[in-house]
Amino acid sequence: EVNTIGSKGNNVHIAGHVVNMKSVLEKIREQIQNIE
Repeated sequence: EVNTIGSKGNNVHIAGHVVNMKSVLEKIREQIQNIE
């Protein structure tokens, strides 16, 4: 869904937020793997 927002949002500000969201999601995935 984050990728969809990034591809459909033709705005520099949106692109910046998408990059930040991807980074946060990656950190969450790493934390989940550490719990498992």
